[in-house]
Amino acid sequence: MAQKKAHEVDGWLARPDPNIAVVLLYGPDRGLVSERARLFAQKSGLPLDDPFSVIKIDAAEADQPGRLLDEARTVPMFADRRLVWVRGVGSQSAITADIAALVEEPPTDSLVLIEAGDLKKNAALRTTVERGGRAIALPCYSDDARSIDAVIDDVLSKAKLTISLDARHLLKSNLGGDRLATRGELEKLSLYCAGSGEVTADDIRALIGDVSGISTDEAVDAVMTGRIADFDNLFSRHLAGGNPAFLILSAALRHVQALQLMREQVEAQGKSPAAAVASARPPVFFARRSAVEQTVQRWNQTMLQGAAERLQGAILKSRQHPAVAESISRQALLALAIEGARAKR
Repeated sequence: MAQKKAHEVDGWLARPDPNIAVVLLYGPDRGLVSERARLFAQKSGLPLDDPFSVIKIDAAEADQPGRLLDEARTVPMFADRRLVWVRGVGSQSAITADIAALVEEPPTDSLVLIEAGDLKKNAALRTTVERGGRAIALPCYSDDARSIDAVIDDVLSKAKLTISLDARHLLKSNLGGDRLATRGELEKLSLYCAGSGEVTADDIRALIGDVSGISTDEAVDAVMTGRIADFDNLFSRHLAGGNPAFLILSAALRHVQALQLMREQVEAQGKSPAAAVASARPPVFFARRSAVEQTVQRWNQTMLQGAAERLQGAILKSRQHPAVAESISRQALLALAIEGARAKR
């Protein structure tokens, strides 16, 4: 099986196997997926700003029969090989079919890099890559304490900063929900402390926001339980704090994917919503359990799948049209909040 366990991924990326032609990075932490994809792309040795050597495609664009296959089979004109980099992949059938063909007959002149969301164990794309001889699937899950320490050390050392033990503990309690957000907060902290030599607890209290997911979780729970006014207030506060709108979209998508697993236990195993929530891994924060139980009870799998597709579409559109990302995000989340309100009845 061509796959790695979550704790093995960083080691593999440090020394990628040169025989691998297709790399799939997937998981609920989209920031970590993106960061690791960029690391692999850099390891390829190809100039990432050269459009002839590195072909970047959005999943919606690649979801045409044969499109990805054609790109991967194209002979490079100005380099020994090309990197075909596809982002935002979900359950698109055309992409999966093209990947299956590439796994069966790996390209000789191209590397294919796929960024995907959280894929279930039996997802077609994941199983296709896992059984390939020259393909590999790399899972990307939310940072644990060791991973957060590594990111802190990486960012602060580059800024020539040290950090006191009490400051580290305080910092770690406010990080970890999303790798991209974590790095953003650490880089902001590094700029704030530039020249001081050390980061203190007072620096963190003065500057850093809580990106571990509490504020975004509140907004997501308001959406899924149909509390429209609460969502609008929380979303506006989120933006007013200088935070990007996509953080709530990403948090909502991760939550919907977790809800699908919990709802499956209700529908297939006959568990109560409370029991399904209690058995969730990672555990649901105790303050959220009531809201999550209500959502599991009210939203069936068809509704949750529709929510996931709406959020994936909004994430893609917000990346394609960053100037109107806030409006796209608000509209998508408001539509789900309205659906959540209807589900109460």
